[in-house]
Amino acid sequence: MQTTYHWLAGFAQSAGLLYFVAVFLGVCVYAFWPKNRARFEQAALNPLRED
Repeated sequence: MQTTYHWLAGFAQSAGLLYFVAVFLGVCVYAFWPKNRARFEQAALNPLRED
């Protein structure tokens, strides 16, 4: 039982790490994609605009 638990815990930790690294890289690619530059520049100026 202990061997199965340790193997499963190690697998879950490794899979979770890979999952979060993949999500982080995906967010970074989305944020720095050249096509999104205008959208993010416009969003950055929204708090400074007067209604």
